[in-house]
Amino acid sequence: MIPTRLEFLTSAELPPKQLSAIFTGAGQQLYLVGGSVRDAFLDRPVEDFDFATSARPEQAAELLKPWADVVYEVGAAYGTVAAQKDGHTVEVTTFRKDVYREDSRKPTVTYSNDIETDLSRRDFTVNAIAFSLEEMTPVDPYGGLADLASKKLRTPLDPEISFADDPLRMLRLFRFQAMLGFTPDDDAVAAVRHMASRLEIISAERIRDELSKLLVAETPGEALHKIVETGLANHFMPELPLLAMEQDPLHRHKDVLAHTFAVVDKTSPDLVLRLAALLHDIGKPDTRDFGPRGVTFHHHEVVGARIARKRMRALRYPKEIVEDVGQLVFLHLRPHTLKLGWTDSAVRRYVRDAGPLLERLNELVRCDVTTANKRRERTIQNRIDELERRIEILSEQEELAKLRAPIDGNEVMSYLRLDPGPRVGEIMGILLEKRIDEGPYSKADAYQVAREWGLAAGLPDPGEPPSVEEE
Repeated sequence: MIPTRLEFLTSAELPPKQLSAIFTGAGQQLYLVGGSVRDAFLDRPVEDFDFATSARPEQAAELLKPWADVVYEVGAAYGTVAAQKDGHTVEVTTFRKDVYREDSRKPTVTYSNDIETDLSRRDFTVNAIAFSLEEMTPVDPYGGLADLASKKLRTPLDPEISFADDPLRMLRLFRFQAMLGFTPDDDAVAAVRHMASRLEIISAERIRDELSKLLVAETPGEALHKIVETGLANHFMPELPLLAMEQDPLHRHKDVLAHTFAVVDKTSPDLVLRLAALLHDIGKPDTRDFGPRGVTFHHHEVVGARIARKRMRALRYPKEIVEDVGQLVFLHLRPHTLKLGWTDSAVRRYVRDAGPLLERLNELVRCDVTTANKRRERTIQNRIDELERRIEILSEQEELAKLRAPIDGNEVMSYLRLDPGPRVGEIMGILLEKRIDEGPYSKADAYQVAREWGLAAGLPDPGEPPSVEEE
């Protein structure tokens, strides 16, 4: 009798039962493997299914085509054929063994003839459990079920062999620590310390994807600490270990690295926000200075935004994520600079600069408070509360989310008889600054500002601006 949490495997409406009949009917072995099995035993939701089969990729594709809504063969060179059916995604991979040769970024793929060899090449024992869909029993040659019960992360083979086969597994070790809350095996951690430099043969894209999955786990701080402590971070984000410094050796304030991980854990599991939390103080080592009043980090947000963008581009993050994270790092100190209260113009400028990142920025600023001094924490939180109240009040009075001048660039060009170019951008900037500093104003006032600017720039007098009726 199979456990209740695995009864879904017997459902004729789901891929496991359906594909088992198709593959075994063709004389091929088929096993449910990997995260699908792990999550089923952990009673976690299983929506996508991974299978291992004795069928070669071209055979698997032919068996899948009559069943699936669509079949993808782009991974066939690595033994994997993917398909979708009724909203479910499945991946079927031929029994195989991968090895990363020295200085190679791609695995050498060879096929095996049995499930035990296939399981031996997998990253961790908890992912090296197969489930026979024909016999409805687990295949667990490396003790993965026991490790699930004890919440331990071990490699099926000696960790140095597993990590040599695919060095990305070193980063994945800590990703699963964060995602599952499991404890990495001591031997595995020791192997990471010894082999950390091997990560450099892995493509930036694969490292980026593992880091992103780690960051959106519920509480990734402890796993991030291990990544730094083992030396792994040196090989894909070398700026991070530099944060392990005391802000002020004299007064022994908290070190920036511990603070950073605390901020990451406090933020919502949103990738852009978590990346910004991880990198928000990345400029401090380059800006640390000691003076009569102690340590300072002047303009670390400016330096940090530049470093963050450079590092994220190196990790091949999409341009929009690079820019959003850089802007959050650049702006994260803004609320702290306005200790005397929020004027209308300051609120408008803050909202304009934050743009669609406003909610994330406010959350980052709140989470950046990790002091044990409750009075200081309350003071800072009150300051942010005041800011959000001011935004709400002004939003009711003005279209705060759509800050713009009363006239647009076309109207400016028509009135001043200008061609498109930098001068149009200059006057539009002046008009926007007036809107931010003074609040809403009329089109007539905007035309007057444009006229004065044109005369000062040596342009012919454009005369009276268009009347409201003419517009």
